[in-house]
Amino acid sequence: MSFIRVTLSVVAFFLALVSCYAQSSAELKKQRERLNREIEQLNQSLKTTSSDRSLSLKQVSALNTQLRLREQKISTINSEIRLINNQIASHNKTIQNLRSQLEKLRKDYESMIMFAFRNKNAYNKMMFIFASKDFNQAFKRVKYLQQFNESRKERATEIEDTQQAIALKVAQLEASKKEQAVLLAEQQEERKVIAQEQGSQSKVLQALTHQEKQFKQELQKKQQEDERLARAIRTAIQREIAEQRRLEEEARQAALALEAERTGKTVKEVEAEKPAVRKSDTEVLANTPAAAKLSADFASNRGRLPWPVQQGVITQGFGRHTIGRGVTVQNDGIDIRTGNNAPVRAIFDGTVHTVLNMQGNISIIIQHGKYFSVYTKLGSPTVKRGQVVQPGQVLGTALVDPEDGTSEVHLEIWEGAAPINPEPWLAK
Repeated sequence: MSFIRVTLSVVAFFLALVSCYAQSSAELKKQRERLNREIEQLNQSLKTTSSDRSLSLKQVSALNTQLRLREQKISTINSEIRLINNQIASHNKTIQNLRSQLEKLRKDYESMIMFAFRNKNAYNKMMFIFASKDFNQAFKRVKYLQQFNESRKERATEIEDTQQAIALKVAQLEASKKEQAVLLAEQQEERKVIAQEQGSQSKVLQALTHQEKQFKQELQKKQQEDERLARAIRTAIQREIAEQRRLEEEARQAALALEAERTGKTVKEVEAEKPAVRKSDTEVLANTPAAAKLSADFASNRGRLPWPVQQGVITQGFGRHTIGRGVTVQNDGIDIRTGNNAPVRAIFDGTVHTVLNMQGNISIIIQHGKYFSVYTKLGSPTVKRGQVVQPGQVLGTALVDPEDGTSEVHLEIWEGAAPINPEPWLAK
């Protein structure tokens, strides 16, 4: 294999590594920038609420979320640093290989120069050819001298190309080291901020002991509101399931009557031959071709559904959460801190099933076949029951909390009569 092919192979391998690195690095950088935006948005929100001396449940959740986002950012930076360290090692190895090849090329070129020097005059070349044993050997020696000159030029070109490749890799190595230094500095700064925020969190938790009665009252109020909402959602969905079962049973009875008329049997006799099969709630909700297709389309978009608001930070996730000392809350969806009066949009095609108004807190339930999406804490609705909506269509605006001046939208996704975690369904 020629030195050119060896050099090109090394460079091609290096470029492939760079491509993989660039892709992963770009993804991590994008993730870090997203976390920066969420942290900044949450900081602005906390500045608004920090002027209020009394602590709120939302403020405690926001502080916890802020720490979680900081930890995620440090984890992302660590991943970036690991990638850069691998890149630096790859740069060093490539430079070492190229320098080794350069040394071989130079030695080979020196040998060629020495041979050319010894045979620089025409007489020596002619003697070299005429010393051949026969015509074939003489012909081969003529071709050898011609190829020797071409090879010498190739070696000179290879040396120049390799030197340029080394210079390029050295420059890239220095750039990687600079990027590494910047990330390490950012990592250290984030650790300092986390230490400060952990101190603030400790003070908040200590303050809760002095406002425990007020805090528990607020928590109890929120739990009651959440329970009322959950009951209302379950009731609406169960009514839909019951209605679908009723329609399905009517269709079955009509089919049995037709079959009885055709065969001359009684309906009971026909029914005994074709007993009803009890379907699950989700099967009942997707019992038509249109509903089944809509359900399948919704499911296939898991991880790609748009957010209900253009900008927002998840301040509390799905499931059970501990806030303070021994205080546990259950969340059937996710809470998203967003801008005041921000438009709230549908996450998928569907039909508005229910519009609830609980003391000015609007909740909208949209059906997507066997799935339901629920949007809560809206100030005013812009859709009505039975209306068909498209993804991104505005359903209303985020309600502004009169107590702290912030807006937080609550999103739930239900599969049949069971709530599921919405976060994995939303686009990253």
